[in-house]
Amino acid sequence: MSVDFSNGHSAMDYAEHQKTYAGFVRFAKIAVLIGALVLVGMKFFLV
Repeated sequence: MSVDFSNGHSAMDYAEHQKTYAGFVRFAKIAVLIGALVLVGMKFFLV
């Protein structure tokens, strides 16, 4: 994703912001995957 930082605030650390956002998205993907695996496990093992 391309973002134009030319009009941004000089004190803003955009590289750190993007790194934090990427970590959050990664965590969200893993959380959804674990939730789906729990549901699939419940379908097969809770009879």
